[in-house]
Amino acid sequence: MHTVLTIAGSDCSGGAGIQADIKTISAHKMYAESVITAMTAQNTTGVFGIQEANPDFVSLQMDCVFQDIPPDAVKIGMVSNPDIIRTIARKLQEYQAKNIVLDPVMVSTSGNRLLSENAEETLQEFLFPLADILTPNLPEAEVLCKFEIRGESEMQAAAAAISLFVRGAVLIKGGHGIADAADLLWDGEKTSWFRAPRIQTENTHGTGCTLSSAIACGLAAGLSLHESVQQAKEYLTGALADGLNLGKGKGPINHLYRIPE
Repeated sequence: MHTVLTIAGSDCSGGAGIQADIKTISAHKMYAESVITAMTAQNTTGVFGIQEANPDFVSLQMDCVFQDIPPDAVKIGMVSNPDIIRTIARKLQEYQAKNIVLDPVMVSTSGNRLLSENAEETLQEFLFPLADILTPNLPEAEVLCKFEIRGESEMQAAAAAISLFVRGAVLIKGGHGIADAADLLWDGEKTSWFRAPRIQTENTHGTGCTLSSAIACGLAAGLSLHESVQQAKEYLTGALADGLNLGKGKGPINHLYRIPE
C-alpha cells in the first residue's frame, strides 16, 4: 500500500487541514500518516482560535513517521511558525523525503494574510527549495510574484516568477477570480492548463488542502507530475459537484463521493 504523510494543522470541524488530507488519502486507497503543526478551533463560519505545536514535538512526530513507515509522498499545509518551518525542513532533508507537495497557506481566499512577514520569508527560504510542486491560490500567488493577477496571461507570468523560488513545479490554482476553474502548471519547461467547469456552490471549505493531498497521492503512486495534477483536479471537481451541504457557512466538500454506499 502506498503511504502519504500530511504535515498540517488540525481542523476540528473536519473540512480542511489534517482531516481533509486524511479523507483524501483514504479515498485514494492509500495509507495516511500525519504530523500536526497546530490545533485550530474552526468551523464553516470561521477560525476562532489557533494553538501551535511545540517545534520539538513536531520534530518527534516526524522521527516517529520516517523511522517506522517512511512515506512515498509528503503534503505540507499550515506551518505558521518560523521555528516549525525550519524544523520541518531539517527533518525532510535528514530523511531525504521525496515527492513533496507544498500548499503555502499564506493568504485566505478572502484576501486575509495568514502568516506573519517573518514566517513568509522563512517558508520561502527553507521549504520552497525542497518542494517538488508548490500550489498557491491566486491571492498567495500575488503575494509571491508581487503583481496583480487579472487573467490567464498574468497567471503565466506569475508562475514563471514564482518558479525562481522553488526546486520543482508551480501550480497556480485559478478557482478564485478567473472566469472558469482553470489551474496553470509550470514544470520548469512548459505550461499546461487544467480546466474544469466551475461548480456553482458556496461549499468550498478545504479545497486547497484536498487538491494538494490528491496530487501527493498521484506522486506516491508513481504517476507523472502532469498525471498527478490531472487526476487531483478530476477528484476535486467530483467532490465539489457531489453537493454536500453541511454547516451554517461555507461548508466542506464530500471527500468520499467515490466510495460506494
